[in-house]
Amino acid sequence: MKKIGVLGSGAVGETLADGFLKHGYEVMRGSREPGKLDEWKKKSGKGQTGTFADAAKFGELVVLAVKGSAAESALEQAGAANLSGKTVLDSTNPISDEKPENGVIRYFTNANESLMERLQKKFPDAKLVKCFNSVGNAFMVNPDFGGTKPTMFICGNDGAAKEQTKAILDQFGWETEDMGKVEAARPIESLCILWCIPGFLSNHWTHAFKLLKK
Repeated sequence: MKKIGVLGSGAVGETLADGFLKHGYEVMRGSREPGKLDEWKKKSGKGQTGTFADAAKFGELVVLAVKGSAAESALEQAGAANLSGKTVLDSTNPISDEKPENGVIRYFTNANESLMERLQKKFPDAKLVKCFNSVGNAFMVNPDFGGTKPTMFICGNDGAAKEQTKAILDQFGWETEDMGKVEAARPIESLCILWCIPGFLSNHWTHAFKLLKK
């Protein structure tokens, strides 16, 4: 597995695309407007660009890195056939457009439904794995916390897809904690709410979660 399709023209997509290039993968980034990626293409030197469908077809593994409100339409444009049978790393969170209340962002889902569950139902042949949703993009690839590996919580229905994800996270300097099936995306997505509070209240965005075990 050496070809990665990254859906999204924002900072998260750029960080993860650069991370995959750094670790020797071939990368194509996709956007609704591929022209937005021209500067990144020149800067990366090795990256390719195209539409969502182009990137999804190119990738042996696909990364979904768009706003949560745009996630479903991005996968629709990527094409169910281009996603079928592939691991799709879902970094999205269902953040609404409402302002945070005392640092707490609002979601357009409820406590008993995650965005990833919606996406998995809509695209049953894709192997979605929740990943990269509970940390800032600056720390997604080989984060430095003084020698301590932070924990990335993942979930998904396909065991092999999660093993692929773990191998990537190992390369990217993370400890992986598999929390089970797609329903676990509910608490994992909620971690983003918790992660954002120090940022909104005290402008502290340089942190990550760590699961301690005994």
